[in-house]
Amino acid sequence: MRSGRLARVSTAVERPPEETKPRYGLELLAVLGVTYGISGVQALLSFIRAQVTINHGLGFSKVATGPIKSATKSAYQWLDILDQLAGVLAGLLLAFLAIVLLMRSPGGPGFGIGLDRLRPREVGQGLGFAALIGIPGLALVYLARKLGLNAEIVVTNFPDVWYRVPTLVLDAFQQGFAEEIIVTGYVLTRLRQLGWTNVRALAAAGVLRGSYHLYQGYGGFFGNALMGVIFGWWFQRTRRVWPLVIAHFVIDAVSFVGYVYLHDRVSWI
Repeated sequence: MRSGRLARVSTAVERPPEETKPRYGLELLAVLGVTYGISGVQALLSFIRAQVTINHGLGFSKVATGPIKSATKSAYQWLDILDQLAGVLAGLLLAFLAIVLLMRSPGGPGFGIGLDRLRPREVGQGLGFAALIGIPGLALVYLARKLGLNAEIVVTNFPDVWYRVPTLVLDAFQQGFAEEIIVTGYVLTRLRQLGWTNVRALAAAGVLRGSYHLYQGYGGFFGNALMGVIFGWWFQRTRRVWPLVIAHFVIDAVSFVGYVYLHDRVSWI
Protein backbone atom coordinates (compact mmCIF):
# COMPACT_ATOMS: atom_id res chain seq x y z
CA MET A 1 0.00 0.00 0.00
CA ARG A 2 2.77 2.40 0.93
CA SER A 3 4.84 1.63 -2.19
CA GLY A 4 1.81 2.24 -4.38
CA ARG A 5 1.29 5.63 -2.78
CA LEU A 6 4.92 6.55 -3.38
CA ALA A 7 4.61 5.46 -6.99
CA ARG A 8 1.64 7.74 -7.47
CA VAL A 9 3.55 10.66 -5.95
CA SER A 10 6.53 10.01 -8.26
CA THR A 11 4.26 9.90 -11.30
CA ALA A 12 2.66 13.17 -10.31
CA VAL A 13 6.08 14.78 -10.11
CA GLU A 14 7.19 13.52 -13.51
CA ARG A 15 3.90 14.42 -15.20
CA PRO A 16 2.82 17.76 -13.77
CA PRO A 17 -0.65 19.21 -14.33
CA GLU A 18 -1.16 20.89 -17.68
CA GLU A 19 -1.23 24.36 -16.12
CA THR A 20 2.38 23.99 -14.91
CA LYS A 21 3.78 23.18 -18.35
CA PRO A 22 3.87 26.78 -19.65
CA ARG A 23 5.79 27.74 -16.50
CA TYR A 24 8.33 25.00 -17.10
CA GLY A 25 8.66 25.98 -20.75
CA LEU A 26 9.29 29.64 -19.95
CA GLU A 27 11.66 28.68 -17.15
CA LEU A 28 13.65 26.45 -19.51
CA LEU A 29 13.92 29.22 -22.11
CA ALA A 30 15.05 31.68 -19.42
CA VAL A 31 17.77 29.35 -18.12
CA LEU A 32 19.05 28.59 -21.62
CA GLY A 33 18.90 32.29 -22.42
CA VAL A 34 21.50 33.07 -19.78
CA THR A 35 23.57 29.88 -20.11
CA TYR A 36 24.24 27.49 -22.98
CA GLY A 37 21.43 28.54 -25.29
CA ILE A 38 22.90 31.98 -25.85
CA SER A 39 26.37 30.39 -25.98
CA GLY A 40 25.10 28.29 -28.88
CA VAL A 41 23.92 31.39 -30.73
CA GLN A 42 27.27 33.10 -30.16
CA ALA A 43 29.15 29.98 -31.31
CA LEU A 44 27.06 29.86 -34.49
CA LEU A 45 27.86 33.50 -35.23
CA SER A 46 31.55 32.80 -34.62
CA PHE A 47 31.36 29.84 -36.99
CA ILE A 48 29.69 31.94 -39.72
CA ARG A 49 32.18 34.77 -39.24
CA ALA A 50 35.09 32.38 -39.65
CA GLN A 51 33.58 30.98 -42.85
CA VAL A 52 33.09 34.35 -44.51
CA THR A 53 36.02 36.40 -43.20
CA ILE A 54 38.99 34.03 -42.81
CA ASN A 55 40.93 33.05 -45.90
CA HIS A 56 40.42 29.33 -46.67
CA GLY A 57 37.76 29.02 -43.96
CA LEU A 58 37.59 27.74 -40.42
CA GLY A 59 40.49 25.33 -40.76
CA PHE A 60 42.90 28.27 -40.78
CA SER A 61 41.59 29.94 -37.63
CA LYS A 62 42.50 29.52 -33.97
CA VAL A 63 40.01 29.19 -31.11
CA ALA A 64 40.36 28.90 -27.35
CA THR A 65 38.53 26.29 -25.27
CA GLY A 66 40.05 26.72 -21.81
CA PRO A 67 41.31 29.46 -19.50
CA ILE A 68 42.96 32.19 -21.57
CA LYS A 69 44.85 35.14 -20.11
CA SER A 70 47.91 37.24 -20.71
CA ALA A 71 50.94 35.10 -21.48
CA THR A 72 53.04 37.25 -19.16
CA LYS A 73 53.34 36.84 -15.42
CA SER A 74 51.59 39.47 -13.34
CA ALA A 75 53.17 41.29 -10.43
CA TYR A 76 49.88 40.92 -8.54
CA GLN A 77 49.43 37.19 -8.36
CA TRP A 78 46.98 37.33 -5.47
CA LEU A 79 44.66 39.44 -7.63
CA ASP A 80 45.07 37.09 -10.58
CA ILE A 81 44.14 34.15 -8.36
CA LEU A 82 41.02 35.94 -7.15
CA ASP A 83 40.08 36.70 -10.77
CA GLN A 84 40.36 33.02 -11.65
CA LEU A 85 38.38 31.94 -8.61
CA ALA A 86 35.66 34.45 -9.48
CA GLY A 87 35.43 32.93 -12.95
CA VAL A 88 35.10 29.44 -11.49
CA LEU A 89 32.42 30.67 -9.08
CA ALA A 90 30.46 32.30 -11.90
CA GLY A 91 30.26 28.97 -13.71
CA LEU A 92 29.23 27.08 -10.58
CA LEU A 93 26.51 29.62 -9.87
CA LEU A 94 24.87 28.79 -13.20
CA ALA A 95 24.55 25.20 -12.04
CA PHE A 96 23.30 26.44 -8.65
CA LEU A 97 20.52 28.32 -10.45
CA ALA A 98 19.38 25.12 -12.16
CA ILE A 99 19.50 23.20 -8.87
CA VAL A 100 17.41 25.84 -7.07
CA LEU A 101 14.79 25.66 -9.83
CA LEU A 102 14.73 21.86 -9.64
CA MET A 103 14.13 22.13 -5.88
CA ARG A 104 10.72 23.62 -6.70
CA SER A 105 9.61 20.32 -8.24
CA PRO A 106 11.73 17.54 -6.73
CA GLY A 107 11.46 14.25 -8.57
CA GLY A 108 13.51 11.92 -6.41
CA PRO A 109 16.85 11.86 -4.57
CA GLY A 110 19.22 14.73 -5.24
CA PHE A 111 16.63 17.10 -6.77
CA GLY A 112 15.60 14.40 -9.22
CA ILE A 113 19.01 14.21 -10.89
CA GLY A 114 20.89 12.02 -8.41
CA LEU A 115 22.88 14.81 -6.79
CA ASP A 116 22.25 13.56 -3.26
CA ARG A 117 25.55 11.73 -2.68
CA LEU A 118 28.40 10.31 -4.70
CA ARG A 119 28.34 6.52 -4.71
CA PRO A 120 31.71 4.72 -4.92
CA ARG A 121 30.80 2.84 -8.10
CA GLU A 122 29.91 6.13 -9.80
CA VAL A 123 33.58 7.14 -9.70
CA GLY A 124 34.44 4.07 -11.77
CA GLN A 125 31.52 4.74 -14.09
CA GLY A 126 32.73 8.30 -14.58
CA LEU A 127 36.25 7.18 -15.42
CA GLY A 128 34.82 4.65 -17.87
CA PHE A 129 32.79 7.34 -19.60
CA ALA A 130 35.87 9.58 -19.73
CA ALA A 131 37.77 6.87 -21.61
CA LEU A 132 34.78 6.05 -23.84
CA ILE A 133 34.30 9.68 -24.87
CA GLY A 134 37.79 11.15 -24.48
CA ILE A 135 39.88 8.73 -26.55
CA PRO A 136 37.64 8.66 -29.66
CA GLY A 137 37.09 12.40 -29.20
CA LEU A 138 40.81 13.04 -29.39
CA ALA A 139 40.97 11.01 -32.61
CA LEU A 140 38.03 12.99 -34.04
CA VAL A 141 39.72 16.32 -33.24
CA TYR A 142 42.90 15.13 -34.96
CA LEU A 143 41.04 13.90 -38.05
CA ALA A 144 38.84 17.01 -38.32
CA ARG A 145 41.89 19.23 -37.99
CA LYS A 146 43.75 17.34 -40.73
CA LEU A 147 40.72 17.64 -43.05
CA GLY A 148 40.39 21.37 -42.38
CA LEU A 149 36.99 20.90 -40.71
CA ASN A 150 38.10 22.19 -37.32
CA ALA A 151 39.88 25.30 -36.17
CA GLU A 152 43.25 25.02 -34.47
CA ILE A 153 42.37 24.65 -30.81
CA VAL A 154 44.41 26.65 -28.33
CA VAL A 155 43.28 25.03 -25.11
CA THR A 156 45.00 27.53 -22.85
CA ASN A 157 47.88 30.01 -22.83
CA PHE A 158 48.05 30.22 -19.05
CA PRO A 159 51.51 31.49 -18.02
CA ASP A 160 53.94 29.25 -16.15
CA VAL A 161 53.06 30.21 -12.58
CA TRP A 162 52.76 28.01 -9.51
CA TYR A 163 48.95 28.14 -9.51
CA ARG A 164 48.55 27.23 -13.22
CA VAL A 165 47.69 23.53 -12.80
CA PRO A 166 45.35 24.03 -9.79
CA THR A 167 43.52 26.75 -11.71
CA LEU A 168 43.16 24.56 -14.80
CA VAL A 169 41.85 21.67 -12.68
CA LEU A 170 39.35 23.92 -10.91
CA ASP A 171 38.16 25.32 -14.23
CA ALA A 172 37.76 21.77 -15.59
CA PHE A 173 35.57 20.88 -12.60
CA GLN A 174 33.51 24.03 -13.03
CA GLN A 175 32.88 23.32 -16.70
CA GLY A 176 32.02 19.68 -16.13
CA PHE A 177 29.73 20.38 -13.18
CA ALA A 178 27.87 23.27 -14.80
CA GLU A 179 27.36 21.60 -18.18
CA GLU A 180 26.15 18.28 -16.84
CA ILE A 181 23.86 19.81 -14.23
CA ILE A 182 22.28 22.18 -16.75
CA VAL A 183 22.48 20.51 -20.17
CA THR A 184 21.92 16.94 -18.98
CA GLY A 185 20.15 17.01 -15.61
CA TYR A 186 18.07 20.16 -15.78
CA VAL A 187 17.22 20.26 -19.49
CA LEU A 188 16.28 16.58 -19.78
CA THR A 189 14.24 16.76 -16.57
CA ARG A 190 12.26 19.76 -17.75
CA LEU A 191 11.72 18.32 -21.23
CA ARG A 192 10.39 15.13 -19.67
CA GLN A 193 8.04 17.15 -17.49
CA LEU A 194 6.90 19.01 -20.60
CA GLY A 195 5.88 15.68 -22.13
CA TRP A 196 8.72 15.22 -24.61
CA THR A 197 9.63 11.67 -25.57
CA ASN A 198 13.06 10.35 -24.59
CA VAL A 199 14.21 10.27 -28.22
CA ARG A 200 13.09 13.82 -28.94
CA ALA A 201 14.65 15.13 -25.73
CA LEU A 202 17.92 13.31 -26.47
CA ALA A 203 18.10 14.86 -29.91
CA ALA A 204 17.48 18.34 -28.50
CA ALA A 205 20.09 17.92 -25.75
CA GLY A 206 22.64 16.63 -28.28
CA VAL A 207 22.08 19.56 -30.65
CA LEU A 208 22.27 22.00 -27.74
CA ARG A 209 25.60 20.58 -26.55
CA GLY A 210 26.99 20.57 -30.08
CA SER A 211 25.76 24.11 -30.76
CA TYR A 212 27.90 25.88 -28.18
CA HIS A 213 30.97 24.01 -29.45
CA LEU A 214 30.32 24.99 -33.06
CA TYR A 215 32.97 27.72 -32.85
CA GLN A 216 35.51 24.86 -32.98
CA GLY A 217 34.17 23.61 -36.32
CA TYR A 218 32.27 20.61 -37.61
CA GLY A 219 34.27 18.18 -35.50
CA GLY A 220 33.50 20.14 -32.33
CA PHE A 221 29.80 20.15 -33.13
CA PHE A 222 29.33 16.50 -34.04
CA GLY A 223 31.70 15.15 -31.39
CA ASN A 224 30.00 17.02 -28.58
CA ALA A 225 26.52 16.30 -29.92
CA LEU A 226 27.33 12.59 -29.81
CA MET A 227 28.66 13.02 -26.27
CA GLY A 228 25.39 14.71 -25.34
CA VAL A 229 23.35 11.82 -26.72
CA ILE A 230 25.41 9.19 -24.86
CA PHE A 231 25.35 11.11 -21.59
CA GLY A 232 21.67 11.88 -21.98
CA TRP A 233 20.83 8.24 -22.68
CA TRP A 234 22.59 7.23 -19.46
CA PHE A 235 20.84 9.92 -17.45
CA GLN A 236 17.38 9.03 -18.76
CA ARG A 237 17.87 5.46 -17.53
CA THR A 238 19.57 6.11 -14.20
CA ARG A 239 18.62 9.67 -13.22
CA ARG A 240 22.19 9.93 -11.86
CA VAL A 241 24.32 12.86 -12.96
CA TRP A 242 27.46 12.32 -10.83
CA PRO A 243 29.18 9.85 -13.23
CA LEU A 244 28.71 12.36 -16.04
CA VAL A 245 30.14 15.22 -13.97
CA ILE A 246 33.19 13.08 -13.14
CA ALA A 247 33.66 12.02 -16.77
CA HIS A 248 33.42 15.59 -18.06
CA PHE A 249 35.77 16.86 -15.36
CA VAL A 250 38.39 14.20 -16.15
CA ILE A 251 38.18 14.84 -19.91
CA ASP A 252 38.63 18.59 -19.47
CA ALA A 253 41.33 18.29 -16.79
CA VAL A 254 43.39 15.93 -18.97
CA SER A 255 42.87 18.24 -21.97
CA PHE A 256 43.87 21.40 -20.11
CA VAL A 257 46.85 20.05 -18.20
CA GLY A 258 47.95 17.78 -21.06
CA TYR A 259 47.96 20.71 -23.49
CA VAL A 260 50.24 22.70 -21.19
CA TYR A 261 52.91 20.01 -21.23
CA LEU A 262 52.45 18.54 -24.73
CA HIS A 263 51.61 21.35 -27.17
CA ASP A 264 55.29 22.20 -27.71
CA ARG A 265 56.23 18.54 -28.07
CA VAL A 266 53.40 17.09 -30.23
CA SER A 267 52.93 18.82 -33.59
CA TRP A 268 49.16 18.48 -33.93
CA ILE A 269 48.28 19.57 -30.36
